[in-house]
This record gives sequence, structure tokens and C-alpha cells, in this order.
Amino acid sequence: MPDPVLTHSSEAPIVLTDEMLRRLDRPGPRYTSYPTADRFVEAFGSEQYRQALRQRAQGAMVGGPPPLSLYVHIPFCEALCYYCACNKVITKHHERARPYLDDLRAEVALHVAELGRGQPVSQLHLGGGTPTFLSDAELDELMAMLRAAFRFAPEAELGIEVDPRTASGERLRHLAALGFNRISFGVQDFDANVQKAVHRVQPFEMVRDLMAQARAIGFQSINADLIYGLPRQTPESFARTIAQVVELRPDRIALYAYAHLPQRFKPQRRIIGAELPEPEQRVRMLQGALAGFLAHGYVYIGMDHFALPEDSLAVARRQGRLHRNFQGYSTQPDCDIIGLGVSAIGRVGATYAQNAKTLQEYHDALAQGEFAVVRGLGLTRDDLLRRAVIMALMCQGRVEFESVELAHLVRFREVFAAELERLAPLAEMGLVEVDAQSIRVTPLGWYFVRAVAMVFDRHLQGDQVRERFSRII
Repeated sequence: MPDPVLTHSSEAPIVLTDEMLRRLDRPGPRYTSYPTADRFVEAFGSEQYRQALRQRAQGAMVGGPPPLSLYVHIPFCEALCYYCACNKVITKHHERARPYLDDLRAEVALHVAELGRGQPVSQLHLGGGTPTFLSDAELDELMAMLRAAFRFAPEAELGIEVDPRTASGERLRHLAALGFNRISFGVQDFDANVQKAVHRVQPFEMVRDLMAQARAIGFQSINADLIYGLPRQTPESFARTIAQVVELRPDRIALYAYAHLPQRFKPQRRIIGAELPEPEQRVRMLQGALAGFLAHGYVYIGMDHFALPEDSLAVARRQGRLHRNFQGYSTQPDCDIIGLGVSAIGRVGATYAQNAKTLQEYHDALAQGEFAVVRGLGLTRDDLLRRAVIMALMCQGRVEFESVELAHLVRFREVFAAELERLAPLAEMGLVEVDAQSIRVTPLGWYFVRAVAMVFDRHLQGDQVRERFSRII
């Protein structure tokens, strides 16, 4: 397969060579946060999180509080997808949702007690698991609970992840009536053999019909999630999936590389290792997907995200307004995130907090009137500095030394002397340009921005640590 020639916007053609893809194919964080979640510590718990909320509440007294982003984790799934690394509970007993909603109500009440009722919200995301595991009545209850506790802005983004196997046109209309304006369908792959290998069978026609109904209902953004590197995938079979996806014309596409870590994620042990594609095949899948999406008018947002030119994410990319949070790229301004539900991660001020990962631990903490936070992190001055640099690279593709120096009272070239040296090989490859005032990610480098950001990650030390992460390619 020849090296793909990639074009988007008015930029010159870009050629991704096999040698370049292989050289950069190594594990690395996706930087939905910095430091990454694997650096959270158990010394940060409920009381530390409470203090962070109180600091926010005290700071909000001057000039009013900045808006919040809410993430609600619904862990339940009726069936197990073998590739899944998410925190989930496999059950067909829908009555298990009742006590979980009660626990969510208790957790929301704890936040209201610290922050006050009516905190402004600009973004809500329901993830999982399978949020549509909840019945219409249960979703009604959840949304009523959230709206009673928080004040949603009129233009707020309300998104939900939908398993096509658990949805219908009627269900989609109900979601829209609840205020959801963004919807994400988990596709992964349309090939029947691949679907059987990962235990997720959902025919193309099912997704096609649901997506058409979602468009007719009027959702502002319709997303599709794909995974390459799954068992039984071939470059040819995945090319067919790409062709089917562009035929559906979702507003946004997320293309993830499958990370096979059966030692960490028990469901992946059901995947037959011999059926996984070779590295050469993974590279060809990525090449084909990039070329296919761009040829059909999609804009490469960064990392693993694509969007149609008129989508708000593509507009934010052009205007330099991209942000990044635990759900990936976002158009929303950098804001505090309240994570609700088992295993949910939040960010308040200069802290990260994660809830207990089991339903029992989560319930027990709330039953005692405590937040369910079991690990987290208070960021140091160095963490905040590096987070600013990494997020500038990931979102704007540019770091101006002077702005960092003014914001953090450092001399950039002195503090990051070693990092600037480590950028030299990437500069030789044409991924970055470095001068006396700035670092700029090139159009070519934007496809490998994770590799550029990793240079500034103080916590990455050695291959043993890096194997905790998915591969860049």
C-alpha cells in the first residue's frame, strides 16, 4: 500500500510514511488530564475533595462561579464487549438501577451542601457502561435530579453515549425531549466476523436507521466511535467499515487504537491473541482511515478525532479554541468537572478526584454521608506548569514561551532545557518547529501530537511505565 497523501483545509499535502508510523508507534497517554490518572494517590480522599469544593465555593463569591462540566457514569451493561476497558457491571437485572440512582441522589446532595444549589453548568455527559441501560422513567428521574441541583445554561451541551442495541427511534425522541443535543453511537466495526470476535453484534442497518432517526429528530451533533486493531480485522475489512461510516456522515468520528492489556482488563482475556492484527496491518488500517475520512471532507481535529468542517469542534480547531478534558476534545472553556457515579473522575481547581470503582464501596461511602472519593491528586506548581504546556500543545499546537513565563513566573528555556533537547529528533522528522520564542506543532506533527506532548511529561520514565497506556498508532 503506498504512503497516503493527506490533505485538509488549505494545508499542503502531508505524507505519512510507514517508517515514520513505525518509529512513533509506542505507548503513551492520551492526556485527557495531566498528570494522568495512573498518578492518582490514595492519600487524596473524601476530605481533600471536600476542601477543594469549599475553595471553589469561597472563590466563587468574588465575581460569581465559573460554569461546571458534569460527568455521570452509568456502569450497567446487558452484555460484555470483550475489548472494553471501561468500569462496568454486566447484568440483565434492570432493577439494580434503582439503588444506584438513590446513591447518585445522595452524591449530588453532598455537592449541593458544599457548593450551594444552582451552580451554573455548561456541559453534561452521560457515559458508561451503557447510559441507555436506564429506562425512560429512570432517565427522567436522573435529569430532574440534576436540574434541581444545578442550573443548566440555555446553550449547554448535553451528551449521551448510546449502544445501538439498546436504542430505538422512540428512545432517541425521549432523549431529545430531556434536553440531550449530542449523541454518540458506539460502532467500533461493522464487519460481522469482527463483531463476533468481540461479542458485540450490531448490523450496519441498525446503526444506519438509528442515525437517520437521530438526524431527523434534530440532534446538534451525532458521533460515531470506531476502534482499529481488534481481532479478525484486516486493512481491507476495516476499509469497508470506513466506507460505511462516511456513508452515514456522522458529524464527528472518534477513531481509537485498541490497547490489548489482558493482564489489566479481565474481559480482554476472552480475545484470542492470534486473531489480533500484526503491527504492519494496524499501520495500514490507520493510514486507510486517515486518508478515507479526509478524502470525504472530514477535518482532523487532533489525536483520534475527526469532524465535518461546519461542526463546532472543527470551528473551534480553526479558531484556536479547542480544550481537552476527560471526555476528549471539547469546545467548552476550561472548567471544573464534577464526576458523579462509580469510578467517575472529576477536577476541581488544582485537584483531581476519582470515586470508588465498585458499587459496594461507592454505596458504603455515601451511606456514611461521605464523598466516595478514594484516590486523587493535588497538583504541584510543576504539575500546573507542565499541564499548561501539554494542553497548549494538545489543543492549540503551539506554546509561546513568554505567555508561560508570565503565567508561571519561570524562565522557559531554563526550566525545560532537557525537554527542548529531546524535541530535536522530532524537529528533524518535521513534527515540530522550535525557535527562541515558541514551539509549534507542524501540520504533519499534529497527527503525532501525543509524542510531542510526552516530551514534557515528567512522570514518564521507562518502558515499564509506558506499557500502562495505549499505543500512539
